[in-house]
Amino acid sequence: MTLKVLYIDGDGPMGGASRSLYEAVSRLVEHGVSPYFLVSSGTASNFYRKVAVDLIETRGMSKFDNTRYGYYRGARWLILLREIFYFPFMFIALLRAKHRWKNVDLIHVNEYVYIIPALLAKFFFRAPLIVHVRSLARDSPHSRRVILLNYIFNRFVDSIVAIDGGVKNTFPQLLSVNVVNNSFSPALSNQPAPDFVERFEALRAGTLKVGFVGNLHLAKGVLEIVQAACILRGSSRDIDFVLVGGVTLQDKGLKAWLLSKLGFAQNFASDLKNFIEKEDLSGCCHILGPTLEIKYVYDRLDVLLFPSHFDAPGRPVFEAGFSNVPSIVAVEHPTVDTFIPYETGLAIAAKSPQALADAIAYLHDNPGERIRMGNNAHALAKQNFMPEANAKKLFNIYQIALGNFKNRQGLGASR
Repeated sequence: MTLKVLYIDGDGPMGGASRSLYEAVSRLVEHGVSPYFLVSSGTASNFYRKVAVDLIETRGMSKFDNTRYGYYRGARWLILLREIFYFPFMFIALLRAKHRWKNVDLIHVNEYVYIIPALLAKFFFRAPLIVHVRSLARDSPHSRRVILLNYIFNRFVDSIVAIDGGVKNTFPQLLSVNVVNNSFSPALSNQPAPDFVERFEALRAGTLKVGFVGNLHLAKGVLEIVQAACILRGSSRDIDFVLVGGVTLQDKGLKAWLLSKLGFAQNFASDLKNFIEKEDLSGCCHILGPTLEIKYVYDRLDVLLFPSHFDAPGRPVFEAGFSNVPSIVAVEHPTVDTFIPYETGLAIAAKSPQALADAIAYLHDNPGERIRMGNNAHALAKQNFMPEANAKKLFNIYQIALGNFKNRQGLGASR
């Protein structure tokens, strides 16, 4: 059975969500999926083109953010101006997709904040809609926005896919939510560029390597990492803090100033470098830049740091697990399918450099515990994040959604 699937992704730069979608589609092709992509321009497109039958880019994709972290309040309502600006580009791209591809069997949107283009695509193509939910949803039961979005999910979405139990738990029980964990293919990783390898190999031998992997955004907790380095600098522990990643977009001029004043700026690389220089941390804090060959990095870390402000374990947590690396994660109530405190790593409070420093010190002083937690993280990664098993789960969801849709529409056999 061959399925023609339209994938919609509004995150242009390659990041965790786009990497997850790429991993999934790479395996779904083996099950007979023919992937077509409608995406925002950015580095993620370079990956999608490797598996796409065809791809259309747009300048931006209108979103409606009702996640627990990013929902609109106060000055954040101004962000809707950006979504209004992107709307005509997105709408024209959808029209181009309909004209070029005529029909698709399924529509799969890569995050529920892109519910607007998802609903428009469903209207244009008259196909079942799969919505992937990757962020904790705002679950205030009396919020009109929450009530509206839950109605939309119940009325127009054919299947909801959550990346873990924690995300699923933010939706009401009346909605049927499938859990399909993200995947990672460590065997596909190669040697990074020579200059990156040179920078990494220049680190001091014998130190505890604690590292961050991801975009250098303020909300990822990168400031807390260098602040923890300040706290631990006075101890007798020999620790190297390794930050691997870059920025998503280079905001400059008036736009950068305005984003900073309103508190919306996330790219933090230049501020991070200034902080390291000001506090004289260059001997232990190292910004190595981005690389796509992240397995190389995980294989050389002792502990992964993920002190994000999102209250959720991100992709690096289970990716590092494949390399037997435990994590320190800022999370309150993780579910056992992603992260188990004191078993696969340590849970700390968000926005707390002291808590992060204390956790790093504990794993430095207790190498046996560090090894035990790393082995447990590896076992959990193999149990829940293998690409082949998760692709099969997702393909089964596709088949069920398509069958139910055809039954409702009275379409009978496939086109």
